[in-house]
Amino acid sequence: MPPSAPWTRAAPVLFLLLWSLGFPVAKIGIKAVDPLLFLALRFALVLIVLLPVALWLRPPLPTRGSEWGHQIMVGALIQTLYFGLCYTGFALGASAATVALIISLQPILVALLAPRLLGEHIDARHWLGLALGLAGAALVILSGEAHGGGSLAGLVCALGALLGISAATLYEKRFGSTLHPVTANAIQYATGLVTTLPLVLLFGQYRLIWSVEMVASLGYLVIGNSLIALTLLLAMIRRGAASQVSALFYLIPPTAALMAWLLIDEPLPAMGWVGMAVAALGVVLASRGKTTR
Repeated sequence: MPPSAPWTRAAPVLFLLLWSLGFPVAKIGIKAVDPLLFLALRFALVLIVLLPVALWLRPPLPTRGSEWGHQIMVGALIQTLYFGLCYTGFALGASAATVALIISLQPILVALLAPRLLGEHIDARHWLGLALGLAGAALVILSGEAHGGGSLAGLVCALGALLGISAATLYEKRFGSTLHPVTANAIQYATGLVTTLPLVLLFGQYRLIWSVEMVASLGYLVIGNSLIALTLLLAMIRRGAASQVSALFYLIPPTAALMAWLLIDEPLPAMGWVGMAVAALGVVLASRGKTTR
């Protein structure tokens, strides 16, 4: 589809809302399920949903071994490393807003590494946007620290998740192919399931308490977060500069903080609202900055 197609214009906002909602929704789910087991259930259900779609559409499979390898690598980085450490961080006491802030550092890593790895050049306005976005996100989280949510182990997990999503962004931008999204998702989630199951056996607690909240949380993460949001993310990475796409992550902390306040009563003080405005300004500047090769 051309860049002017309606879905390409709506994709950033839709991705922002779906991805941000995943933080508080995941915290709801892991209250009743061990985080690694919860993740494995999520991957298995995604594959079950994708199976009839794949049988109906019959999308082409990768024709080269390298294409399989690239999809497996992206799947391991996003599904196993990123989501696995995010969920573990939640279970260890990190707040949804805190994890979202750490993940929002992704544009800094991508912007610093993109010139070397992807040949992208970032202008001064883009750097200013990145700095404002980071400052705004930091204000949101600092304003919420007085209300709890601090966890050193959770922060370490969030930092590991940051490395995972940053590496996936750069890897997908450099090696990603134009595979059908059903094919790409199936390979990546199968990779996530295969690599997560051993972790469940080694470190999982097999804690599973069925409830309406847990089922609803799992359902949203399967459809909204796994299938729709992640497909949008990979599509945007392929169609734009990696650093510009990553600038969207600056709006995730304030959006996730707002949703966490509404859903799980993690409050957002007045300074947090100021941070939201600063982060929004940073995203505008970063998205308008010129990125060339």
